[in-house]
Amino acid sequence: MTGNGEHKAPSSLHLEKSSIASPEPSPTRKLILVASIAAGVQFGWALQLSLLTPYVQLLGIPHTWAAFIWLCGPISGMVVQPTVGYYSDRCTSRFGRRRPFILAGTLLVAIAVFLIGFAADIGHAAGDSPDKTPKPRAIAIFVVGFWILDVANNTLQGPCRAFLADLSAGSQARTRTANSFFSFFMAVGNVLGYAAGSYRYLYKIFPFTRTAACDVYCANLKSCFFISITLLLSLTALALTLVSERRFSIEEIEQEEAEENLKMQEGGGGCVRLPFFGQLLGALKDLPRPMWILILVLFNLITALTLKFIYIHIP
Repeated sequence: MTGNGEHKAPSSLHLEKSSIASPEPSPTRKLILVASIAAGVQFGWALQLSLLTPYVQLLGIPHTWAAFIWLCGPISGMVVQPTVGYYSDRCTSRFGRRRPFILAGTLLVAIAVFLIGFAADIGHAAGDSPDKTPKPRAIAIFVVGFWILDVANNTLQGPCRAFLADLSAGSQARTRTANSFFSFFMAVGNVLGYAAGSYRYLYKIFPFTRTAACDVYCANLKSCFFISITLLLSLTALALTLVSERRFSIEEIEQEEAEENLKMQEGGGGCVRLPFFGQLLGALKDLPRPMWILILVLFNLITALTLKFIYIHIP
């Protein structure tokens, strides 16, 4: 209201900011479609846990070194998800902020599954003997595929969760519903993945999977991964086709970050929005001295135990 008693119409800039800040929550069917991708991702995780450790031993990788290969999961989760999350938040693609990363992660999963499943065949074609272990060429292909698979899965999960948060539009009730759907489909993927991995004759559905370099167990693993990638590609295609996402401009992203920084400062945080590792370093700088001592003691203990394990178990 002005000094003359007249109501002043809100500016177009104010209306634009309001529309950006408070969009309408999406319908439940869209939440279900996006959350269902978790079933495809978790199906692959279950196959990794149930089938790949015996498979690496068939390729000739010693049990001790197999444990080091599994380090990829926590390392990629620690590095990939925060990095992908940061760049996803600042993405200005015409396809949206989350969908390009979800699609890229799905395609990487397909490449990784091909490398893992056909590692023995590619190694045999490159010169590995099917009757001797270890198979160095097959092992190299497998390790590359394994690391790509872990990176791809972590690339998928972060944007999927962020997409659900975007669709919830700040509604706590809708966010709880989205998280419940995501957890439900993760459980479904786990059940299907372990069930598929436990079935010994699944390879008969895909008879071409059994070759001179790939025995029954290897062929069964290939068949499981074929089902996994088919499920993931189908769910991702449905979600990305039926759930649209608007394009964000760099001005809108900067405005969103400025509003978040203002909220953090008003809440007493006294800091601004930074990439994940910047926030981590900022938090470490403010730790009291006793916490630093505890961290150093734990770090030295873990390092000592790891070196002892390597010294004892690796000739």
